[in-house]
Amino acid sequence: MKKCLITGATGLIGAQLRQALPQDWQVFAVARSPLIATQRQPATQIALDLSTDWNPAALPPQIDAIIHLAQSENFREFPDRALDIFQVNTLSTLRLLDYARQAGAQTFILASSGGVYGHHEQVLSEDEALTAKVDLGFYAGTKLCAEILAENYTAYMNMIMARFFFVYGAEQRKSMLIPRLVQSVLEGRTMTLQGQDGIRINPTHVADAADALVRMLALQGSHKINVGGPEVLSMRQIGETIGQVIGRTPQFVVQPDVQPRHLVGDIQKMTRLLGAPQVKFAAGIQQLLAQEKA
Repeated sequence: MKKCLITGATGLIGAQLRQALPQDWQVFAVARSPLIATQRQPATQIALDLSTDWNPAALPPQIDAIIHLAQSENFREFPDRALDIFQVNTLSTLRLLDYARQAGAQTFILASSGGVYGHHEQVLSEDEALTAKVDLGFYAGTKLCAEILAENYTAYMNMIMARFFFVYGAEQRKSMLIPRLVQSVLEGRTMTLQGQDGIRINPTHVADAADALVRMLALQGSHKINVGGPEVLSMRQIGETIGQVIGRTPQFVVQPDVQPRHLVGDIQKMTRLLGAPQVKFAAGIQQLLAQEKA
């Protein structure tokens, strides 16, 4: 049986991924909090806090694939939690890369972020030349650093950089973008728009994100792949869609003189290598609300 190590196994994507993985994978789940049982075979939990000086000796001596999903939950708290963010996002990536090489891993999937591109007017392709810029922000900077480290290991294993764009789903932390917008509409609070319609994004349902990761395990060679949703939507369209699902009219306040900071990923490569994302935003919001009510 093939062995797969997942970090961040209790997070939004990690929990969905454990259900999506085929039964022929034995799963080792790195997480601080206890695992919630899934419908698939049980995972073996490895209790590790990647924000500490953890020891790779706690990991299995042999592994076939690693999916590194863990990210610092303090990603907004710069500079106060800068060391924590760097420890989880960057230093732990290097430790896992070194472990992967020694443990015989054939594939390493690094969960990166569409934020590594910075904000642009145009749709962002994986061929875009990336540069370290101050306006990336510290979180995206640590993700870019992790990608640079991972590039050096492409001679030893299949290296897949998964650049996620605004993943959402049920039981996501309420501080994240889509849950915040849902709550704003529910409570009748205003949504602030940069320009007349706000920024444009292509939000990704967690089921599409997990399915993409499963298919990445079959790829040969090294790839950078945007993982985005099937629709490009402005913040106004997102608010209106949420309002239609909930049955409430969203309230907007427009900042006409503010230049929108769009972040839209080109998903042509994702579609070609992994298949097109399936969950439209309205359906994703309906699922999110239904699961939270259950």
